[in-house]
Amino acid sequence: MRQLVCLTMLSLCWIAIPIIADDTPRGGETHVLFDGSTLDGWRGRDDLWRVEGGAIVGTTNDESPIQANTFLISSTTVEGDFELTLQYQIEAGNSGIQYRSRVLDEEAFVVGGYQADIDSTGRFTGILYEEKGRGILATRGQEVVINAKGKKQPTTYAAADDLAKGIHAGEWNDYRIRVRDNRIEHFINEAMMVRVEDQQTEKAAKSGVIALQLHRGPAMTVRFRDLVLRML
Repeated sequence: MRQLVCLTMLSLCWIAIPIIADDTPRGGETHVLFDGSTLDGWRGRDDLWRVEGGAIVGTTNDESPIQANTFLISSTTVEGDFELTLQYQIEAGNSGIQYRSRVLDEEAFVVGGYQADIDSTGRFTGILYEEKGRGILATRGQEVVINAKGKKQPTTYAAADDLAKGIHAGEWNDYRIRVRDNRIEHFINEAMMVRVEDQQTEKAAKSGVIALQLHRGPAMTVRFRDLVLRML
């Protein structure tokens, strides 16, 4: 019975599937974005990013601090609904995971768009921030509807400090980002951090790149591993 239902639904929804480039991930596909040993499929500053111990490592220092946020950018452009899973570990500073983002400066590796935040203090970890855009869209523990005019209508479903207790400072944490149409959810160690519905059509991104952030300021180190993209 289940197979018959799926076939019927597929036939009904076929006309809604967009025509996309051959190298764009399609619904149902799973893509490993990092092979564990090289930065193949990524681009960024060679002096800041490397692979070590099966992880992508981004490092800045106080001797020659970076003057602006810079990113390691995936060559994969993602359209449609998806779930991105990975593990991260951070030492000092702050970072984030960009998705449905646009490249603004190819030479400086600057992107703008939705960002699942990470920081060493736990203050911003889990929030939804829009880099080079509308700023903080939801803080940890918030469910937010952004209406067509850009007004945010937040509801608090959990205390930010309570959610922070499940985030392991200085250790590996699981991050999961789920995006369906204009609905966004962030999970850390399987606890939901934010839920957002972005109805501001002219600013709500439908597609874009995935990227990892190094933030300007004091020296920092961030690590990422097990990056897997699953199209929904």
